[in-house]
Amino acid sequence: MDPLSGIFSLLTVQSALTARIELRGPWALRFPEYRHVKFTGVLEGQFWLWFDDGSPPLKLETGDFYLMTRGLPYCVGSDPTLTPEDGRAFLARHAGPDGIVRSGDSGQTAIATGGRFTFEGDGSDLLLNLLPPLVHVQAGAPGAAPLRAVLELLRLESAAALPGASVVSASLASLILMQILRAQLATAVPAAGWLGALADPRIGKALSLMHAQFARCWKVEELASEVAMSRTAFAERFRRLVGVPPLAYLIDWRMSVAGAALKTGASLSQVAEHVGYGSEAAFSAAFKRATGQSPGQYRSRRAGQQVPSVDPERRILPLALNAGADCPDL
Repeated sequence: MDPLSGIFSLLTVQSALTARIELRGPWALRFPEYRHVKFTGVLEGQFWLWFDDGSPPLKLETGDFYLMTRGLPYCVGSDPTLTPEDGRAFLARHAGPDGIVRSGDSGQTAIATGGRFTFEGDGSDLLLNLLPPLVHVQAGAPGAAPLRAVLELLRLESAAALPGASVVSASLASLILMQILRAQLATAVPAAGWLGALADPRIGKALSLMHAQFARCWKVEELASEVAMSRTAFAERFRRLVGVPPLAYLIDWRMSVAGAALKTGASLSQVAEHVGYGSEAAFSAAFKRATGQSPGQYRSRRAGQQVPSVDPERRILPLALNAGADCPDL
């Protein structure tokens, strides 16, 4: 299993399309903090995205997508020099019976639709910490062809309330999330951090090896040899791109897999063996160092949480997708 699939396999993802806007003339909206990840696709026209941190505004055009992962307040509008009004109040005020937000009767048109993802599970912090704060995929970017195909489905699905809308929108939103990440991996300018590291031919291969064989007792020298690098060069490059040393990353990933397995009722000995520890004592000590609690405490505190069943062939949790209601948002 590749690293991206591996992390998502540990998560329960709640996803849904949350709003479609059709705005004309001048407009600017500000939205508050949010949980986890949001995306928007531009169906027609253009507008701007900007933050309060002084970074340059980002121009978005037809066919573009963006993904935000830090939960920070943000603004969108036809002109970044305008003073934005409360976005949620605006959307609620202008939403029609069909759920589409319409405003303005002249001037440039901007049509867009967005969605939100929230993650629950042992890989959620790992994923959010590893993703870049903002991913912008332009319509003509390398790897954007699947998103161009999805854009038409997004246009149709957000245009009217159709039977089975919640199921389709959740699945479509999740497909968009993965395609945005794939498109970012294909770009000539790699993202910072883990996502960019996946695109690096050597560090990406090392990450794939570590995810495919996470129970193996890897040494830094072995990983370096697998990707045809010296130990020193590999360790330095891995830490620079991923943000942590190779074996620290491997331990974090093992503990995420172990935590998910503990919640399914697997025995301590089974989990220890599964993630590469020769004894329950060695695993318990490593787990407590990484999480601050023993495996038993971890299992007890999460006993009431509902988790997907384990696939016996993969022995890790399958991805569960659930449509979630949300406030109107973009």
